Amino acid sequence: MKTSLVTGGCGFIGSHIVDSLVDMGHRVVVIDDLSAPENEEFYYNDKAEYWKKDISKDDCSDHFNSVDWVFHLAARSRIQPTIGNPGECFEVNVVGTQRVLEWSRLNSVSKLVYSSTSSLYGQQNSIPFQPNMPASCLNPYSMSKWMGEQVCKLYFQLYGLESIVLRYFNVYGPREPVKGSYAPVIGLFKRQSQEGRKMTIVGDGTQRRDFTYISDVVDANIKAASASVAHNIYNIGTGKNYSIMEIAKMIDP
Repeated sequence: MKTSLVTGGCGFIGSHIVDSLVDMGHRVVVIDDLSAPENEEFYYNDKAEYWKKDISKDDCSDHFNSVDWVFHLAARSRIQPTIGNPGECFEVNVVGTQRVLEWSRLNSVSKLVYSSTSSLYGQQNSIPFQPNMPASCLNPYSMSKWMGEQVCKLYFQLYGLESIVLRYFNVYGPREPVKGSYAPVIGLFKRQSQEGRKMTIVGDGTQRRDFTYISDVVDANIKAASASVAHNIYNIGTGKNYSIMEIAKMIDP
């Protein structure tokens, strides 16, 4: 039986990965500090093992013992809040990532999958975005996730710790965050529609985004962990894009 560890495993994406791993017959260990303010609730699987800990402060090393795969999702993950609190953002997303990598190295984890973001492409890169393009970070969140990628690369080059970096494009689906003004746009629109309120559209709504369904993101994580690739970066999206106005009309025609 394989053992997998999921940091941030009580949140939107992490909880779906936990469910998939349990269905695959894995022993699953979850570390989550339950602090994400955008989550109305946190999600649990009765067959997984849970530990409430902060990867940037608490000693989690014992939980990495005999672990085969690590899925690292724990992070400060909304752009606007990290602008107001960059220190916490870098502490969790960079220092926390280094600690997860170190615990993985010391316990001979075979593969780590790191959840990153397409937001690090910024505005200077032209579409379609490619993983070899230079980062153009416009906020502490995207910068911290890019720095986490670099630490993954360093641990592979120095210690041979295999890792796959996945850059997500606007993930949506069941359990998506809907709380607060900084929830992802689809979750925010759904909440506003259910409450009978007008949707908050910034600008003229013609800005376009690639939206990726949660099951595709879960599949990408499992395939990354099981692949024979030692280290690489992949975009996780559909290759199609929709305007914010189109999304609003789909949700509330």
